Amino acid sequence: MFTRIVKMEFQEKCIPVFLTNFEEVKLKIRNFPGCSHLELYCDKNDKTIYFTYSRWNTTNDLENYRKSDLFRKVWATTKPMFRSKAQAWSVDVLSSN
Repeated sequence: MFTRIVKMEFQEKCIPVFLTNFEEVKLKIRNFPGCSHLELYCDKNDKTIYFTYSRWNTTNDLENYRKSDLFRKVWATTKPMFRSKAQAWSVDVLSSN
């Protein structure tokens, strides 16, 4: 299992549309095969910066999601709202409670 963190910086005027869309698709993403967790965070100091934090069973599960119609629709809606290119990291847990 690993975690995927995606940082997205939005045009301020687009944030309400992004949040509405996220509410509509979050359960579909959470229920995608191989996804065990999904959360959305907002930066405390810059309300235009958001992060998704998701857990995936395998890298193949994430790749299957990234090749899916669901991802294509989500990304096609979300990407035009960015003020800069999204950044993404796939990380392993080294230490936890």
